[in-house]
Parts: sequence; structure tokens; C-alpha cells
Amino acid sequence: MDMTAKDKELLERTAEIAHEAMEKGNHPFGALLADNDGNILLEQGNEFTEGGSAYHAETLLLLKAAKLYSPEKLAECTLYSNFEPCCMCTGALYWTNVRRLVFGATEKDLLRFTGDNEENPTFSLSSREVVSHGQKDIEIVGPADDEDLVRRICHDHIDFWKER
Repeated sequence: MDMTAKDKELLERTAEIAHEAMEKGNHPFGALLADNDGNILLEQGNEFTEGGSAYHAETLLLLKAAKLYSPEKLAECTLYSNFEPCCMCTGALYWTNVRRLVFGATEKDLLRFTGDNEENPTFSLSSREVVSHGQKDIEIVGPADDEDLVRRICHDHIDFWKER
């Protein structure tokens, strides 16, 4: 399925959330959960300073969502993330029953910025590959096909990982 104008708008917001996380000393990652109508239910930035490399924005958001919403409600929601979720975050999406994922830039794009940085040892494992081994039908939309949007998503990462 193609990315809608609303999807792109919500991805823009994930880039803003990521920037806010970076301004707080965290890694520049952001995620949000939206309902079927595109209403934002939850937002979450990375919290590296609180819990290290395991405190990814997507996983934190999904764990909060699981406490607030039923699996049936979550099945009707979309997780938006500035970057393609790693295997841990994709697993959290799977286990919380969110059935749609939209991301801006790929895990491979991220690897170009992070390299072998020990704070973010990127997997070479796409979210599509992770969900292909499960039993749920999960729609994955991404990466964004809008070059300006991808450039905005990647902007904070260009220098961030060089300074780590």
C-alpha cells in the first residue's frame, strides 16, 4: 500500500519528536501511535539517558499502549516511526497487536550514520523480515518515497553519531 498524505504528515511529527529527544540528550528517534482516523494517541522519543540502548522510542511507546488499550483497539492502530524499527521494536509491535507500521527511513539508512557505534548496534534485519516469521498479518509501509521528508528525518543523524 502507498503512503498517504496523512502518513507523511505523521512521519513529519516523528522527526520532530526525535529532535526533541535529541535536545534532551537522547538519540534522535521518535514514534507515535495513531488511530484509524489519524488521531495521535501517544508520542514517544528515545530515552537512552534513562535506560541505555534498550530504551527505543517504539518499544517504550508500545509498552505504554499495551497498558492503555485493548489488543482489539491496537489492531486498528498504526505505529509511525522516523526510522524502520529494529527487531526488538518490531517484536513489540507484533506482541502488542498493532497491525500497521509506517516508517520514514530504513535500518540500512540508519547504519550509514551509526556505523559500529556501540550505543546503537544496528541489526541487518528488516521489519518485513521479522514479521514474515510471525503468524499475524501486519501491513508495513515504508520507507517514505518523498526525498525531502527522508532528508528531514535523517538530518539530526548526520552529525549526531559522529560526536558519540
